[in-house]
Amino acid sequence: MLRWFKKKLAGDTPAEAPVTAVAAPTESESGSFFQRLRERLSKSREALVSRVDSLFLGRKVIDEELLDELEEILITADLGAATVQELLERTRERIKRDQLRDPQALKAVLKQLIQGYLIQAEQGAELVMPASGPFVIMVLGVNGVGKTTTIGKLAYKFRQAGRKVLLVAADTFRAAAIEQLQVWGERIGVEVVAQQQGADPSSVIYDALDYARPRDFEVIIIDTAGRLHTKVNLMEELKKIKRVMAKQLPGSPHETMLVLDATTGQNGISQARQFNEAVEITGLTLTKLDGTAKGGIVVNICREFRIPIRFIGIGEQMEDLRDFDPAQFVEALFGKNNGGEA
Repeated sequence: MLRWFKKKLAGDTPAEAPVTAVAAPTESESGSFFQRLRERLSKSREALVSRVDSLFLGRKVIDEELLDELEEILITADLGAATVQELLERTRERIKRDQLRDPQALKAVLKQLIQGYLIQAEQGAELVMPASGPFVIMVLGVNGVGKTTTIGKLAYKFRQAGRKVLLVAADTFRAAAIEQLQVWGERIGVEVVAQQQGADPSSVIYDALDYARPRDFEVIIIDTAGRLHTKVNLMEELKKIKRVMAKQLPGSPHETMLVLDATTGQNGISQARQFNEAVEITGLTLTKLDGTAKGGIVVNICREFRIPIRFIGIGEQMEDLRDFDPAQFVEALFGKNNGGEA
């Protein structure tokens, strides 16, 4: 289900429920996915929660020595120095007010504060389909983050919901990128607009939107070339692409989604910062969370930018691109079972 995806209709009120993109999972399916999420987060849990448990084992009081050791654990789990400092400051405030004495209670406080960062990033960030015309998603990222694969899996989610989807191959620097998107299109049964390698990406997008207008596409997903966030000329090209889209289809892109590889850790922060400065990112997808011990980057990104995480990638299968649910993510990281106590 795409929790964040709503359709604007005549007479909509702010309280309108989100549109379901695929059938809501049954209780057994939800439990099964939760277990898979816990399994896929095992490296991050070992780097963070298991080490915290070991630190607290046998400790009777919260003292500065314990907090210093906790700081080291949180930083090595890739929560980021600024986030860790804020967490510890808020912890010390509770200690001073005599609200926190037991180390085991400190773990529950950490869980609560971390979930708070994730929820805060989502507030007011729900997307709404335009009243008429297609919903346009522009997808960005550096090379190698799994951007095109993410697009294919995202298109599959919309396709499963019965949406009419168009993919646009605006990564014209690599012939392989165009071919890869075409393979995804054939695999999931959606059209792909593409031109020859070396074509102007803005021209490809302009023509694609022109093609889509009379054909009642509901969702258009645009693949852009992977680019280093440090290359000024390539970031300027993104600005041009966005201007062309807005001119051809006012209001678009409705979502500017940055794909980040979770295994890169803190480098993802600098990527998010520079892409956001260039084109104003509205949503994030984190891939490869199943292969990293750096899951703390999720917390750091939410605190730093307050940009919502739309999806997480936890495997290679088509269904392994999942809606990001803060409460479920934190419970999978900290909890013993679905809905169980930490």
